[in-house]
Amino acid sequence: MKTPARTDPTAGSAELFYAELTTRNTGVVSAEDQAVLGRATVLVAGCGSIGGSAIEPLARLGIQHFVLADPGTYELNNLNRQNATYADIDRNKAEVAAERIRAINPHAKVTVFPEGVTAENVKELVTGVQAVVDGVDVTTDSGWRAKLLLHEHVAAERLPLVTGWDMAGAQYVHAYDYRRPRRPLDGAVTPADLDRLGSWELLRRLLPVRFVPVEMVRIARANLRNPDFSFPQLVHAALMFGAISAHAVAQMLCGHPVREHIYVDVHERVRPTSARWAARAAWPREVVTLLRELRTLAPRA
Repeated sequence: MKTPARTDPTAGSAELFYAELTTRNTGVVSAEDQAVLGRATVLVAGCGSIGGSAIEPLARLGIQHFVLADPGTYELNNLNRQNATYADIDRNKAEVAAERIRAINPHAKVTVFPEGVTAENVKELVTGVQAVVDGVDVTTDSGWRAKLLLHEHVAAERLPLVTGWDMAGAQYVHAYDYRRPRRPLDGAVTPADLDRLGSWELLRRLLPVRFVPVEMVRIARANLRNPDFSFPQLVHAALMFGAISAHAVAQMLCGHPVREHIYVDVHERVRPTSARWAARAAWPREVVTLLRELRTLAPRA
């Protein structure tokens, strides 16, 4: 059976292709803003759960220039939420993401750093970009150091950055607008902290407790002393980061203001009223207990 011929009215022209690709944005995205997006370069550091979910929405919005960094390869347990297939297992996440971008826009320019964010390449990563998506994984000590290193250099370059945390059915997005002078991670975590604090305390400093859903509070309480604990992550929470961060990045690139703290809990929105109020009623008690138990942990627990 013959494959139908592709209908492409752009005839290989990058300009015509871009106009056709983004024509359905018209009316919501102004012509001036679309031109800004077409010229902008975005760094996505960490191309897994949250960073990976931002890449395709950004490409479809009209970002054409990307820098992608991730040292990880896909595993089978990533497929419940990450933009990958069985055929991508053992392949570098940034390289797979570059292929997805080019499959959407063959004229896109993508630079890949399969070693991730390192002290040796971080200056090169942030040079020449206009916005950053921080999807750096913090399940390891090296991940925490890479995240802080990234924020230090993004702050020095005065760039906007968005990062996120998916928790049960919730997504918390934090927009750091480093175009206005501010400390990396707002001073919540410093290099000295990475040497003396454990992951739970580092998370407590970066995650405002009001944005932690009750399910995650209970999971954290049950696993504070579990050295083998891995955070559960669900596809709808990860996908929300893609939608929220792509819009936030586009707005910041075009000079429009965005909220610093953005939070959406799908589970709460879907629950019937009685279950919603039950979860809300349980939340204060669970949080107080969690914070009390966190204080009993050794610094590097």
